[in-house]
Amino acid sequence: MKISLVLLSFLVLLPLSLQDPNPKVKAPSRAHAELTSYGFPIGLLPLSVKDYYINKTSGDFSLLLHGTCKITLPPDNYLATYSDKVTGRITHGQIAELRGIRVRAFYQWWSITGIRSAGDSLVFEVGVVTAKYPSKNFDESLDCEGTRASS
Repeated sequence: MKISLVLLSFLVLLPLSLQDPNPKVKAPSRAHAELTSYGFPIGLLPLSVKDYYINKTSGDFSLLLHGTCKITLPPDNYLATYSDKVTGRITHGQIAELRGIRVRAFYQWWSITGIRSAGDSLVFEVGVVTAKYPSKNFDESLDCEGTRASS
């Protein structure tokens, strides 16, 4: 009787131990994978990507999110906002004509107009001003602040 009770307990608890311990973590989307094929880390995009379109010939793209998104960018904890639609032109190692991403720095909002991959760094363009950060700071894609991950 004791052995069958232990066996029954084992059989009941086994499926629970095989479940994902963190089922609410969202996986990066196809848009994130596409971004890496152009030489960029996935962390440039939030996890809330709904859909995207890219013209492989011209590099023109549009990215649709599940609404506007606010995240805190590493390493300096700059607050960034993503519109529900982000557009631009991508080629290997460069994103130009970028619209839909703004960052708060020095007490005002700045539109990020381009991003270049330069070795182990990313160069963010804000008009004629640039800022360089290690690309490893963007290895992980973040979820929008104030939202809960869904399974």
